[in-house]
Amino acid sequence: MIHIAETLSIRTVEGFLKPDEIERLTLVMDDTFGSLGRDRYGPGRRTTIHEIPGHSPGEAQDVYEPAGRIEVTDIPHAATTLLDQALKLHMAAITRTLPSVTGHRPWIYLEYGAGQYITPHADGIAPDPLTRPRQIAAATVTLTDIHDMGGAFYVETTGSDSVWTAAEAPTGSGYAHGMRFAHDGADISSPWFRAMPRTRWSVAPAPGTLVIFGSQLVHGTEPVRAGRVRKFLTLLVSE
Repeated sequence: MIHIAETLSIRTVEGFLKPDEIERLTLVMDDTFGSLGRDRYGPGRRTTIHEIPGHSPGEAQDVYEPAGRIEVTDIPHAATTLLDQALKLHMAAITRTLPSVTGHRPWIYLEYGAGQYITPHADGIAPDPLTRPRQIAAATVTLTDIHDMGGAFYVETTGSDSVWTAAEAPTGSGYAHGMRFAHDGADISSPWFRAMPRTRWSVAPAPGTLVIFGSQLVHGTEPVRAGRVRKFLTLLVSE
Protein backbone atom coordinates (compact mmCIF):
# COMPACT_ATOMS: atom_id res chain seq x y z
CA MET A 1 0.00 0.00 0.00
CA ILE A 2 1.38 3.39 -1.01
CA HIS A 3 1.25 5.91 1.84
CA ILE A 4 1.12 9.67 1.32
CA ALA A 5 4.23 10.02 3.50
CA GLU A 6 6.30 8.32 0.79
CA THR A 7 5.29 10.97 -1.74
CA LEU A 8 6.21 13.76 0.69
CA SER A 9 9.49 12.34 2.00
CA ILE A 10 13.06 13.51 1.51
CA ARG A 11 16.26 11.60 2.25
CA THR A 12 19.85 11.23 1.08
CA VAL A 13 22.22 8.38 0.29
CA GLU A 14 25.76 9.60 0.83
CA GLY A 15 28.48 7.94 -1.26
CA PHE A 16 26.01 6.84 -3.93
CA LEU A 17 28.77 7.56 -6.46
CA LYS A 18 32.47 7.20 -5.72
CA PRO A 19 34.94 9.89 -6.86
CA ASP A 20 36.25 7.75 -9.74
CA GLU A 21 32.66 7.10 -10.88
CA ILE A 22 31.92 10.83 -10.84
CA GLU A 23 35.02 11.39 -12.98
CA ARG A 24 33.97 8.69 -15.45
CA LEU A 25 30.45 10.10 -15.78
CA THR A 26 31.85 13.60 -16.31
CA LEU A 27 34.12 12.35 -19.09
CA VAL A 28 31.28 10.43 -20.76
CA MET A 29 29.10 13.53 -20.90
CA ASP A 30 32.00 15.73 -22.03
CA ASP A 31 32.56 13.30 -24.92
CA THR A 32 28.86 13.50 -25.76
CA PHE A 33 28.91 17.29 -25.90
CA GLY A 34 32.21 17.25 -27.77
CA SER A 35 30.63 15.40 -30.67
CA LEU A 36 27.11 16.87 -30.60
CA GLY A 37 27.50 20.22 -28.85
CA ARG A 38 25.70 21.66 -25.83
CA ASP A 39 23.42 23.93 -27.88
CA ARG A 40 21.49 20.93 -29.16
CA TYR A 41 20.39 20.17 -25.60
CA GLY A 42 20.18 23.77 -24.37
CA PRO A 43 19.08 26.72 -26.56
CA GLY A 44 18.29 24.38 -29.46
CA ARG A 45 16.04 22.08 -27.44
CA ARG A 46 12.29 22.23 -28.10
CA THR A 47 11.24 19.47 -25.68
CA THR A 48 11.05 19.17 -21.89
CA ILE A 49 10.42 16.44 -19.35
CA HIS A 50 7.89 18.72 -17.66
CA GLU A 51 4.23 19.03 -18.65
CA ILE A 52 1.57 21.59 -17.73
CA PRO A 53 -2.04 20.75 -18.68
CA GLY A 54 -3.22 23.10 -21.43
CA HIS A 55 0.29 24.40 -22.18
CA SER A 56 2.73 23.62 -25.00
CA PRO A 57 6.22 22.19 -24.30
CA GLY A 58 7.70 25.63 -25.05
CA GLU A 59 5.38 27.27 -22.54
CA ALA A 60 6.30 24.62 -19.95
CA GLN A 61 9.98 25.40 -20.55
CA ASP A 62 9.33 29.09 -19.94
CA VAL A 63 7.59 28.28 -16.64
CA TYR A 64 10.01 25.67 -15.29
CA GLU A 65 13.36 26.85 -16.69
CA PRO A 66 12.95 30.56 -17.51
CA ALA A 67 16.71 31.07 -17.97
CA GLY A 68 17.21 27.76 -19.78
CA ARG A 69 19.20 24.65 -18.92
CA ILE A 70 20.72 21.60 -20.61
CA GLU A 71 18.50 18.51 -20.59
CA VAL A 72 19.60 15.21 -22.13
CA THR A 73 17.19 12.26 -22.16
CA ASP A 74 19.24 10.02 -24.48
CA ILE A 75 22.36 9.67 -22.37
CA PRO A 76 25.10 7.19 -23.36
CA HIS A 77 24.87 3.53 -22.38
CA ALA A 78 28.13 3.76 -20.42
CA ALA A 79 26.54 6.34 -18.11
CA THR A 80 23.25 4.51 -17.63
CA THR A 81 25.07 1.25 -16.86
CA LEU A 82 27.16 2.86 -14.13
CA LEU A 83 24.16 4.68 -12.62
CA ASP A 84 21.97 1.57 -12.72
CA GLN A 85 24.66 -0.41 -10.90
CA ALA A 86 24.88 2.25 -8.19
CA LEU A 87 21.10 2.28 -7.81
CA LYS A 88 20.97 -1.50 -7.51
CA LEU A 89 23.74 -1.42 -4.90
CA HIS A 90 21.90 1.15 -2.75
CA MET A 91 18.30 0.08 -3.37
CA ALA A 92 17.89 -1.40 0.12
CA ALA A 93 18.72 1.99 1.65
CA ILE A 94 16.16 3.65 -0.64
CA THR A 95 13.30 1.22 -0.04
CA ARG A 96 13.80 1.38 3.73
CA THR A 97 11.75 4.61 3.70
CA LEU A 98 10.14 4.14 0.28
CA PRO A 99 8.88 0.55 0.48
CA SER A 100 6.55 0.98 -2.51
CA VAL A 101 9.44 1.59 -4.94
CA THR A 102 10.10 -1.35 -7.24
CA GLY A 103 11.94 0.25 -10.16
CA HIS A 104 12.88 3.44 -11.93
CA ARG A 105 12.52 5.29 -15.23
CA PRO A 106 15.48 6.07 -17.54
CA TRP A 107 18.17 8.44 -16.29
CA ILE A 108 18.24 12.07 -17.47
CA TYR A 109 21.22 14.43 -17.49
CA LEU A 110 20.73 18.05 -16.39
CA GLU A 111 23.14 20.97 -16.42
CA TYR A 112 22.68 24.51 -15.14
CA GLY A 113 24.96 27.43 -16.05
CA ALA A 114 25.28 30.86 -14.47
CA GLY A 115 21.86 32.39 -13.77
CA GLN A 116 19.95 29.17 -14.54
CA TYR A 117 17.56 27.40 -12.15
CA ILE A 118 14.36 25.37 -11.97
CA THR A 119 11.27 27.03 -10.50
CA PRO A 120 9.31 25.50 -7.58
CA HIS A 121 6.85 22.76 -8.50
CA ALA A 122 5.54 19.32 -7.51
CA ASP A 123 5.90 16.49 -10.04
CA GLY A 124 2.79 14.61 -8.98
CA ILE A 125 2.13 10.89 -9.33
CA ALA A 126 2.36 11.15 -13.10
CA PRO A 127 0.87 10.54 -15.51
CA ASP A 128 -2.25 9.35 -13.66
CA PRO A 129 -2.23 8.35 -9.98
CA LEU A 130 -4.77 5.58 -10.61
CA THR A 131 -2.75 3.84 -13.34
CA ARG A 132 0.58 2.00 -13.13
CA PRO A 133 3.46 2.50 -12.89
CA ARG A 134 3.04 5.11 -10.17
CA GLN A 135 5.72 7.71 -9.62
CA ILE A 136 6.64 7.70 -5.93
CA ALA A 137 9.72 9.94 -5.87
CA ALA A 138 12.53 11.45 -7.89
CA ALA A 139 16.25 11.09 -7.22
CA THR A 140 19.15 13.31 -8.29
CA VAL A 141 22.89 12.93 -7.92
CA THR A 142 25.13 15.97 -8.45
CA LEU A 143 28.59 15.58 -9.96
CA THR A 144 29.88 19.02 -9.00
CA ASP A 145 30.69 20.61 -5.65
CA ILE A 146 28.14 23.43 -5.51
CA HIS A 147 28.89 24.97 -2.11
CA ASP A 148 30.46 28.08 -3.65
CA MET A 149 28.61 27.99 -6.98
CA GLY A 150 24.97 28.50 -6.08
CA GLY A 151 22.38 26.17 -7.56
CA ALA A 152 21.36 24.67 -4.22
CA PHE A 153 18.46 22.20 -4.24
CA TYR A 154 15.45 23.04 -2.09
CA VAL A 155 12.09 21.69 -1.04
CA GLU A 156 9.12 23.76 0.10
CA THR A 157 6.67 22.59 2.72
CA THR A 158 3.23 23.98 3.46
CA GLY A 159 0.36 23.49 5.85
CA SER A 160 -2.08 24.80 3.25
CA ASP A 161 -4.80 22.49 2.01
CA SER A 162 -4.97 24.26 -1.35
CA VAL A 163 -2.36 21.93 -2.88
CA TRP A 164 -4.66 18.90 -2.52
CA THR A 165 -7.62 17.77 -4.58
CA ALA A 166 -10.80 17.06 -2.58
CA ALA A 167 -11.13 13.37 -3.45
CA GLU A 168 -9.31 10.60 -1.60
CA ALA A 169 -7.94 7.52 -3.37
CA PRO A 170 -10.66 4.92 -4.02
CA THR A 171 -10.73 1.80 -1.86
CA GLY A 172 -8.80 -1.03 -3.49
CA SER A 173 -6.64 1.27 -5.63
CA GLY A 174 -3.40 0.32 -3.87
CA TYR A 175 -3.15 3.40 -1.66
CA ALA A 176 -3.35 3.62 2.11
CA HIS A 177 -6.56 5.02 3.62
CA GLY A 178 -6.79 8.80 3.33
CA MET A 179 -4.37 9.13 0.39
CA ARG A 180 -4.69 12.53 -1.29
CA PHE A 181 -3.33 13.80 -4.60
CA ALA A 182 -1.77 17.14 -5.50
CA HIS A 183 -3.60 19.32 -8.02
CA ASP A 184 -2.42 19.39 -11.62
CA GLY A 185 -0.49 22.57 -12.34
CA ALA A 186 1.29 22.62 -8.97
CA ASP A 187 3.78 25.17 -10.32
CA ILE A 188 4.13 28.92 -10.79
CA SER A 189 1.82 28.89 -13.83
CA SER A 190 -1.12 28.54 -11.39
CA PRO A 191 -2.34 31.56 -9.39
CA TRP A 192 -3.39 29.31 -6.49
CA PHE A 193 0.15 27.89 -6.31
CA ARG A 194 1.83 31.30 -6.39
CA ALA A 195 -0.44 32.48 -3.58
CA MET A 196 0.09 29.39 -1.41
CA PRO A 197 2.32 30.04 1.64
CA ARG A 198 5.43 27.85 1.61
CA THR A 199 8.57 27.41 3.71
CA ARG A 200 11.83 26.71 1.87
CA TRP A 201 14.51 24.24 2.99
CA SER A 202 17.77 24.39 1.00
CA VAL A 203 20.69 21.97 0.76
CA ALA A 204 23.97 21.76 -1.15
CA PRO A 205 24.74 18.01 -1.16
CA ALA A 206 28.29 16.73 -1.53
CA PRO A 207 29.20 15.41 -4.98
CA GLY A 208 28.01 11.82 -5.41
CA THR A 209 25.18 12.09 -2.87
CA LEU A 210 21.81 10.83 -4.04
CA VAL A 211 18.97 13.16 -3.01
CA ILE A 212 15.54 11.50 -3.03
CA PHE A 213 12.34 13.55 -2.79
CA GLY A 214 8.70 12.53 -2.96
CA SER A 215 6.63 13.08 -6.08
CA GLN A 216 4.17 15.36 -4.26
CA LEU A 217 6.85 17.45 -2.54
CA VAL A 218 7.39 20.95 -3.92
CA HIS A 219 11.02 21.43 -5.00
CA GLY A 220 13.34 23.52 -7.19
CA THR A 221 16.86 24.90 -7.39
CA GLU A 222 18.38 28.29 -6.67
CA PRO A 223 20.18 30.18 -9.46
CA VAL A 224 23.74 29.14 -10.23
CA ARG A 225 26.16 32.00 -9.53
CA ALA A 226 29.19 30.72 -11.46
CA GLY A 227 30.35 27.61 -13.30
CA ARG A 228 28.12 24.66 -14.25
CA VAL A 229 26.11 22.40 -11.95
CA ARG A 230 25.93 18.91 -13.45
CA LYS A 231 23.58 16.19 -12.26
CA PHE A 232 21.64 13.06 -13.21
CA LEU A 233 17.99 12.44 -12.37
CA THR A 234 15.70 9.42 -12.35
CA LEU A 235 12.11 8.79 -11.28
CA LEU A 236 11.41 6.02 -8.78
CA VAL A 237 8.21 4.11 -9.46
CA SER A 238 5.91 1.47 -8.05
CA GLU A 239 5.21 -1.06 -10.78
